[in-house]
Order: sequence, then C-alpha cells, then structure tokens
Amino acid sequence: MGVNETVAKPLDRLSTLLAPEMEAVNALIRSRMESRHAPRIPEVTAHLVEAGGKRLRPMLTLAAARMLGYRGTHHHLLAATVEFIHTATLLHDDVVDESRQRRGRPTANLLWDNKSSVLVGDYLFARSFQLMTETGNLRVMEILSNASAVIAEGEVLQLTAAQDLGTDEAVYLQVVRGKTAALFSAATEVGAVIAGAPPAQVQALYDYGDALGIAFQIVDDILDYSGAAETIGKNVGDDFRERKLTLPVIKAVAQADAGEREFWQRTIEKGDQQDGDLDQALAILARHGAIEAARADALSWAAGARQSLDALPEGEIRQLLAELADFVVARVA
Repeated sequence: MGVNETVAKPLDRLSTLLAPEMEAVNALIRSRMESRHAPRIPEVTAHLVEAGGKRLRPMLTLAAARMLGYRGTHHHLLAATVEFIHTATLLHDDVVDESRQRRGRPTANLLWDNKSSVLVGDYLFARSFQLMTETGNLRVMEILSNASAVIAEGEVLQLTAAQDLGTDEAVYLQVVRGKTAALFSAATEVGAVIAGAPPAQVQALYDYGDALGIAFQIVDDILDYSGAAETIGKNVGDDFRERKLTLPVIKAVAQADAGEREFWQRTIEKGDQQDGDLDQALAILARHGAIEAARADALSWAAGARQSLDALPEGEIRQLLAELADFVVARVA
C-alpha cells in the first residue's frame, strides 16, 4: 500500500529534517540485504526497497526517537528493522494475493516466482531479528517480535474473514491492526523506548501509530473503489476481484436487502464474478453511502492520532506528525 503524493508534503519535510539519519538507515538496509551466497536475495529485495517507497514506517521510528531527545544510533538499527519487516510482509502478501502490481511496478512474484518471493521474505524477517538484537534492548525486541507475530496472525485471520459475509467491523479492525497498524505502532513505540521515554509518552506514540495505521488502511480500502490506478499504484477494484471484504463492503453488506446479499454471496463468498459486477458493486456501495461512512471512520482515526500527540513535547516533529495524520486522510477528504 503506497503512500500517495498528498502525504508527501509533511513526509518530505520530515525526510529533510531527518536526512542524515535516514541516510544511515538506507546504508544499513543496503548492506544487510546483501547475500554472499544467494545473489537473488539482493535482486528481489532491491526491486521493492528501491521502488520509490516513502520509507514512512522507518521515518516514524526516527521521528519518535528524535522528538524525545535521543542522541544515540540504535534507532537506525530499529528503523532498518521496521523497513525489513515491512518489505518481507509485502513479498509474502503479493504471493498470497496473487498480485501483479505494487507501487505501479510488476510484483517480485511476477518477475521472479512465488518461491523466490516467499524465501526472500523469510530472509528479510531473519535479518530484521538480527538487526533488532544489536540494540541489546530487550523491550524493543519484545515489541518488534510481538508485532511480527500480530502481522502474521492478521494475515491468516484475513484468509478466513475476507470472504465470509459474517465478518463484521470488529473483525475487520482486528485484521487491520494485524496487517497494517501493528507495524506503525511498533515503529513509533520503539522510537520512544530507545529514547528512554516515560511510560505515558511511550503509550502516546503507540496510540499515534495505531490510529495512523488504521486510518491509512481504511483510506487504502476506500481508494480501491474510488481511486485512479495511476494514483494508488494498483488496479482499481483489485480488492473486489480478490474477494476481500474491506470496510466499505462490510458496511454495505450490513444494510443489504435480499438481492444485494445474494450478489455479495456470489461475487465475494463464491467468487463467481462476471462482467459488470464491479460496476454493480460500486452502485450498491453508493446506494448505502458505504464509501462516505468508511471515510468518516478514517477521519475519526486520524483525529485520534492527532489527539494522542498532546502528551508529547511540542516542536517541529510533533507538528509534522500531526500534519501527516491529516494528509493520510486528505486522499479521501
């Protein structure tokens, strides 16, 4: 799920502010994705890592540590860890989803094969654990290893929940916390922990990352039905074609009449999709105001992310993090 250009303004300013630290993180990423014995590993990894992603998650780690006055270098290791976990999950996701496009480019599983994507993803997970242990901080290792487990758990839950019309918003939120928000909140939380911040500030940064990640994913799900392919870096309607019950559809199913429910059962549960079904799905979503309702939820989570920053030191980074929450949802505002 790519970061749209509307997010670039605060993120670019954050990137400029943290440029020397991000350079150190990028150097770490390049060196640790090398493999003496398996040249395919850096080939596959570089395809994703160097695809023009905004490095949002590692940037959050650096920003949290800097905002709380950290002056060491362990946050570089943690930021690289976060990026490796993220890249590993993307490689695995594209295999599971049989995706053909990521960030506007062919996916690694399409250019190489599923086996390479899965195994390189495994390698990056292993590398991420090597990186986090180098901090010698047991608490950050606990946070990041827990996040890795939650991410995997969320992906498995999605396998069963995504095509079950009984899936409600509570289960959807559990999936989203796994597949997206867990790494956002871990990224911000470890930045606070490595800075030696008091518990209230650690919690505030966890809450910020959690709410930001949820808003981010809801927006991504909305754009799948209302965005443009060149904007979102994937094909419009991919979630529908992949039979994923995302928030707009869950909201529409909750209000469906018998005919609409039969449509969702055929297209999502049974996977019997025909020409014109995407247009019909869009019409049903519009009829029930499902996109607008999902948008209201995203705006609410973004507001929660901003509010959590109140417990943190005032300054440029806090302001940029607040603006980032606004810009994430500006894509659908």
